[in-house]
Amino acid sequence: MASLREIKNRISSTKKTSQITKAMQMVSASNWNRGVLNAKSFVPYMEKIQEVTAAVAKGSSGLSHPMLKSRPVKKTGYIVITSDRGLAGAYNSNVLRSVHQMIRENHKSPDEYAVIAIGRVGRDFFAKRGVSIALEITGVPDQPKFADISDVTKSAVGMFADGTFDELHLFYTHYVSAVSQSVTEKKLLPLTDISPSGKLTSYEFEPSPEEILKVLLPQYAESLIFGALLDSKASEHAARMTAMQNATDNAHELIRNYSLAYNRARQAAITQEITEIVGGAAALE
Repeated sequence: MASLREIKNRISSTKKTSQITKAMQMVSASNWNRGVLNAKSFVPYMEKIQEVTAAVAKGSSGLSHPMLKSRPVKKTGYIVITSDRGLAGAYNSNVLRSVHQMIRENHKSPDEYAVIAIGRVGRDFFAKRGVSIALEITGVPDQPKFADISDVTKSAVGMFADGTFDELHLFYTHYVSAVSQSVTEKKLLPLTDISPSGKLTSYEFEPSPEEILKVLLPQYAESLIFGALLDSKASEHAARMTAMQNATDNAHELIRNYSLAYNRARQAAITQEITEIVGGAAALE
């Protein structure tokens, strides 16, 4: 059995750990509220740009654009969104497991794919396994702005346009609720299926639908990446908040168990001392 000093040290260290996890839980809760608001406020913009893009692409007969056409797939790009830090439960591992499984099922050679990593955890995961990383970005703020990732989104879309990739797939964690998040895979490019959320509105285009698509389609693809990032950030904060709450609860349970063990050990020590005193007094009689 551990000594009283050892048990007391364990109680002290566990209390300090619970204070840290409680503070991290409160920080994550604050970030989670803001992250959910950011993700929800971006939805109307995404719905509108999707509606306008669908109206231009489907409302003009004979209209074509390279980003709307499928082509033989020689190389695939995977945009993977993870966090820069751990302590978020299964948030990162679920995404990475899904990407890794899809790569193993669809590719036989490392030359057939590359990864665009948003987040340090994903970057390190693929770097350790020798996966080609075409682009990477780390240190994304907890409440990101589009300017924070604009270079990566433009480069990713540009790599499809110049033929580096023939397909782009996006992997991220979709926010469902504070206790539920789901890994989502979406084919980002080519944009073969642009479906508006509602009825198409009739628009008049100036100067021409072709010129508008040249500007609109890259912006739409970049917006999909940014929207996925906002969704992922809300999921990350929710997952970390839940993980830190569970850690705090486990720490409190350990403290209760250690306190019970400490009281039992102290009582045993007191009983032993009384027994020795009584035994000594009896020996003197």
